[in-house]
Formats: sequence, C-alpha cells, structure tokens
Amino acid sequence: MRRRRKLLSDEDRELWSRVAESAQPMHPRRNTPLPPDPDPVEAASSRPVPPKPLPAFRVGQSALPAKPVVQRSPSPAERLAQSGLRMDAKTHRKMTQGKLKPEARLDLHGMTLAAAHPELIQFILSCHAGGLRLVLVITGKGRGDHGPLPTRPGALRHQVPHWLHTAPLGLVVQQVSAAHFRHGGEGAYYVYLRR
Repeated sequence: MRRRRKLLSDEDRELWSRVAESAQPMHPRRNTPLPPDPDPVEAASSRPVPPKPLPAFRVGQSALPAKPVVQRSPSPAERLAQSGLRMDAKTHRKMTQGKLKPEARLDLHGMTLAAAHPELIQFILSCHAGGLRLVLVITGKGRGDHGPLPTRPGALRHQVPHWLHTAPLGLVVQQVSAAHFRHGGEGAYYVYLRR
C-alpha cells in the first residue's frame, strides 16, 4: 500500500514563508555569482604570456655531499656466526657461552701458515679417531702490521676456518664457532666434530 503525500496547508505555507524571509545565509560568499565567462573572441586574440626562464641549475646542487660509506669486511667470527647451524641448537648455545669444556686443545699461536696446516690436520683427525666431540684451536688474534699497505692482522685467524671447512677436515668437522672469551675469544675457535 502506497502512502499518500501529505500536502501543506495554507497555514503551514504562510509559516514557512515567514521563516524563509527571516533566515540569514551561513556562508554569504558562496551566494555571490560567478564571474561571467570571458568572450571567446577576446580570449583567442590575447596571446599567452611566456614563462620566465629558470635560472641555470644542476640536479642535486643544493643536496649535502654524501658521506663516504666504508664497508668493513666481516671478521672471521662474524662470518662463522652468519653461516648456518649444523648442530643441536641447545648444545651450540652452551658451547658459545663457554659452558662446555673443550676435550682437547691445539695452540697454533706463533706458527707460520706452512707449519700450522699439517699440524691442524693431524690434530683434528686424531681427535675424531679418538671419539672426541669438542676441541679448541687457538690461533691468536694476530698482531697489526702497520706498514705502508693495509694488511689483515692474524693470517691464521683468517685461514683456519677455511681449512676446517675444506677437505680432508670438512668431512669430520660439523661446526666451527668463535670461542668464548674464557677460552680465547676472537683468537680461538671451537671445533665440534662429527661422530
């Protein structure tokens, strides 16, 4: 059923007209008429004003000079920390916190690379044959050579992790990690051997 529209009575219309006459606009500026459209003939005859030329500039001239970014190569301990975990996480955490005592240790400190490599191979293979799991390899932090060319201090510290991950030691080594400070810190490595 449709509802009928209610029509206003004469009385209601009169009341509404009085209210409408006394009403004040809230925003009087909105009621101002728009300016008339410009004459199309006049607009076509007037030429556009050319823009002012821009002063000479170079892209980035007001930018601050960039600070040089020096990318430091990660230390051997940082590289080892970034490599994946290949052993039990709980045992690894105890090991890196220095709570596990190494079962054997090898001190390569002061040796040359040529003398240290066969010594490391013999030590790791004999420890694996003996059933040991956690051994400590001490390399020393290396002394800084302050010559005219920059060199990395600690050749053994950089080379030993590489030797431990390549043949023949890579077959028996499960995890290499930087030692806790009580076992030598950055100058030593925990080597966790496979069964």
